[in-house]
Amino acid sequence: MGRETFWAEDPADLLRVGEGFRLAEVDTNGHPGFDGAKDDGAAALAEGAAVLNGLQEQLYANNVVTGDPRRVLLVLQAMDSAGKGGIVNHVMGAVDPQGVHLAAFKKPTPEELEHDFLWRIHKQVPSAGKIGVFDRSHYEDVLIARVRSLAPAEEIERRYGAINDFEAELAATGTSIIKVMLHISKDEQKARLGDRLARADKHWKFNPGDIDERERWGEYQQAYQLVFERTSTSEAPWYVVPADRKWYARLAVQHLLIDALESMALEWPKADFDVAEQQRRLAES
Repeated sequence: MGRETFWAEDPADLLRVGEGFRLAEVDTNGHPGFDGAKDDGAAALAEGAAVLNGLQEQLYANNVVTGDPRRVLLVLQAMDSAGKGGIVNHVMGAVDPQGVHLAAFKKPTPEELEHDFLWRIHKQVPSAGKIGVFDRSHYEDVLIARVRSLAPAEEIERRYGAINDFEAELAATGTSIIKVMLHISKDEQKARLGDRLARADKHWKFNPGDIDERERWGEYQQAYQLVFERTSTSEAPWYVVPADRKWYARLAVQHLLIDALESMALEWPKADFDVAEQQRRLAES
């Protein structure tokens, strides 16, 4: 059975944020479009890994040989413990590291705070031929900044427009943008944070501040809703992926990446030398 066997519907259509979208109506434990169970999801993910790896190599090869300017940018946003690291490890870990650019955005440094909020983001945009992954992103500046009142209301409003302009420019210059919010429930997050506290090998992943942020859960949900309403565009749509089931979230994001790369109709670059002649020379060497 192929990797598409258990997809009853294209998840891109089901997960894409459209007109009238309401985050509160999304089932965080759902698996939209996928009819299989966890074991089926694992098998599909393994098969998809080979497909994604081949497509990424084609993207990279076309840039090396022909200067193809196209690239992919995967933006990952979520509440803490929703599985961004798992996406990086289990989805992006299947492709050649030299074709991937990972940027994890933490609290801005003093130097970064001296510039516009997009200054540090511009520096991490993937180069042509690569898949870029933003573990958190410029959206922190309209999410936590809104919830924690880290910027004036009028500045937050300005940032929505600046983000749309920034992403439109990226799209116009060959970047396929996939913006994913991994949507976890408050109860599932509590269980995952509890697991981190219960295991010594997970203590390094726990941040006491995560509990503080839980107290503002509702405010974050409202902030995300505003983000979707203001910044889900045709050039850079948002996808909300249910994340209570880690296996489904990983499979769905992998599917979105494969879709984006397949839509490029990539081919292997043609050799700029006489293959038969080089085969003869090699045989005689």
